[in-house]
Amino acid sequence: MKPKRTVTVGLVQMTCNADVEENLAKAVSRIREAAARGAQIICLQELFTSLYFCREEDYDHFRLAEEIPGKTTRMLGTLAAELKTVIIASLFEKRAQGLYHNTVAVLDADGRYLGRYRKHHIPDDPGYFEKFYFTPGDNDYQVFDTKYGTIGTLICWDQWYPEAARITSLKGAQILFYPTAIGWADSQSEKLNREQYQAWQTIQRGHAVANGVYVIAVNRTGTEGSMNFWGGSFISDPFGVVLHQAPHDREEVHVASLDLNRIDEIRVHWPFLRDRRIDSYKPLLKRYIDKRTN
Repeated sequence: MKPKRTVTVGLVQMTCNADVEENLAKAVSRIREAAARGAQIICLQELFTSLYFCREEDYDHFRLAEEIPGKTTRMLGTLAAELKTVIIASLFEKRAQGLYHNTVAVLDADGRYLGRYRKHHIPDDPGYFEKFYFTPGDNDYQVFDTKYGTIGTLICWDQWYPEAARITSLKGAQILFYPTAIGWADSQSEKLNREQYQAWQTIQRGHAVANGVYVIAVNRTGTEGSMNFWGGSFISDPFGVVLHQAPHDREEVHVASLDLNRIDEIRVHWPFLRDRRIDSYKPLLKRYIDKRTN
């Protein structure tokens, strides 16, 4: 019998408004609540300090960007050290003049800044004009060895791409965290809303199964303009079983204990990593495989 290895995670799903300081104060309050309930790793939603400003193209929104590490990561590092928790924080990063990223910073349980992951896949769709603001990440897929476990952090649109989940898992991540901001346009039908949410959750559960890892998606909720952010934050175990799903229409702080031995158990019985044919995957480097020769 293997000794039990558990990690307790906290998910913070919340609404945001236009006041950055209010959003930060709410996030700190929710982090404290999760830590008081035993959370060791706490994940906030995508761009939690502001409204989801990418709904429009507006140069004024670049004023929201900040350096990483910087003021917010220092504050969260102090909080992490006080509470002895790992904090995953999604921020609008100003890397240099005219160069911006959608970035996750990770603070370890002793307050140390462990590093950052810059979002690789940048959408450009109605209501999600992220290419106007963000440069694609160029610092590779990142894995962080925290006090409580090895985690990978990907961001929102990354969650649709199996390649990102695969690479991060192959680097040793036990849990994939996806800070997210995704929702329904108020013009859509209820049927389409359900289908979109189900597709979103299904593909991420597929990443959990294919890689034998826990997957945790933390989404925002609330109405911002014509966008109804669908909440629905969830935890999937390494076999795709949904251990928890948050409500769509209200805030929630959820804390759950995960058995890390479950990863080895699943991978032994479903040895997808063993049977990968890495010698045959070169075509994946092509944008599209045309049948024509010219």
